[in-house]
Amino acid sequence: MNAEARSPQSSGTDEVPVDALGDLYRDGITACRGAFAVDWVQQVAEDIDVAFREARSRPDGAVGRGPERWYVEIHPEQLRGFVDLVTHPWVVAVCRAVLGPDYEIVELGFDIPFPGAALQPWHRDFPMPAETRQQRRLTSLAFNLTTVDTVEEMGPFEIAPGTQWDEGDDFDHAMFPPRDRYPRYEARAVRKYPRRGDISARSALTVHRGTPNVSTLARPVLVLGVDAPGAGNAAHHDMAVTHDYWENLPASVRAHLTCPVVRTLTPIRQKHTIEGLVMGAA
Repeated sequence: MNAEARSPQSSGTDEVPVDALGDLYRDGITACRGAFAVDWVQQVAEDIDVAFREARSRPDGAVGRGPERWYVEIHPEQLRGFVDLVTHPWVVAVCRAVLGPDYEIVELGFDIPFPGAALQPWHRDFPMPAETRQQRRLTSLAFNLTTVDTVEEMGPFEIAPGTQWDEGDDFDHAMFPPRDRYPRYEARAVRKYPRRGDISARSALTVHRGTPNVSTLARPVLVLGVDAPGAGNAAHHDMAVTHDYWENLPASVRAHLTCPVVRTLTPIRQKHTIEGLVMGAA
């Protein structure tokens, strides 16, 4: 990837983590505009298309997150730009600032709302950890990278800033708030319109939802999940790498990749059962 594609925002790299920390702890989301070149993003789009076709060809290869909306987890080797993604200076700086120097890369996947995707219920992606509840500390981040220039008709991502701190004691499955809480989220709601090359980082605890895709185009979004040590989200994912791939990774990447190293990759069977059921019911 060229140097332009790897450059972070125009602000100095020393300043980016400070800005991102403020955004994440206040709003639950931050972003770096133009982090990657458009031609690099096109390569990501091609890899997502191949992986989605393969996943849909077998049982449990993709999980439904509502009508015409799918999530697929993949192995790093299925994404040609994986090393570029996880070594981008802004991504590394944000991970270190929020999660510490020993952060762990635990998830790689993508979400695709196709034409006809419906409004999702408000939700967070997993229950609030004890560290967040008791210490107000974020222990994981979800990085999102769009492969299209998002417009309103595509059903943009909608987030309720500041709700990463909601206790969620009465949330269904500790993830889905009761409907009588919806007016509060709708009053805070902000829709995001990222373009190709942008990347965002968010706390997956921040209450959010996908909106209806009334366009004729799909809106694929790459997802990279990163944990602080001990956060435990790796147990919910099956990412792996082969021995040859592992040996050719930069040492800086191997230091943060805690997944199994195997002789042969096994296609991933998706595990988001509860979320899929609730999203489908909605």
